[in-house]
Amino acid sequence: MCAKKKKPNIKDAVSNISKPMPLTKKLTMLIKNNTFKLLNLKNCCGHPGEPGC
Repeated sequence: MCAKKKKPNIKDAVSNISKPMPLTKKLTMLIKNNTFKLLNLKNCCGHPGEPGC
């Protein structure tokens, strides 16, 4: 989802969140990736396919 400044897509976000993994790990990745994006003023955290990216 991070290639060539692609705009965020709700379909990609839902598919990233719906992947099978423990809820605590999912929430941790979601918070970590979104914090990175906010602090660096970017659209992508650099971890495509993870929750929050």
